[in-house]
Amino acid sequence: MSLLDRETCVFCRICDGKEQSNILYQDEKYVVFPDIKPAAKHHFLIVTREHIRDVKSLLPDQKSVLEDLVKIGKQILEKHGADLRDVRFGFHWPPFHSISHLHLHVISPASEMGFMSRCIFRPGSWWFVTPEYVMSRL
Repeated sequence: MSLLDRETCVFCRICDGKEQSNILYQDEKYVVFPDIKPAAKHHFLIVTREHIRDVKSLLPDQKSVLEDLVKIGKQILEKHGADLRDVRFGFHWPPFHSISHLHLHVISPASEMGFMSRCIFRPGSWWFVTPEYVMSRL
């Protein structure tokens, strides 16, 4: 990815501190912040600092990235007092994503999502897949 491309990707800009966001967690590989259109009380995005185009771009040797995203998602939900028995984790499957940068949606309580959110974040649909599904394809 060129420097110019990194400048135009909003998630890269957030990771680089060039775009305003309420960062809840960050380390050398990942950044977590709230979704700007939350589907529930807790709706976070976990993004890779490395620009990976989307979930379909993950390679078999990147299984640890997927595992890390889920682990961080559980930790951030626990930190915010969410019920881990009522969560939805997933990725929008290309071309059904608005930002071409790998990000995991972490949503809780899933049972309180409205009708449209339940449609948009419906696991097993053509447009939204679970981490388990992605792992099975790697």
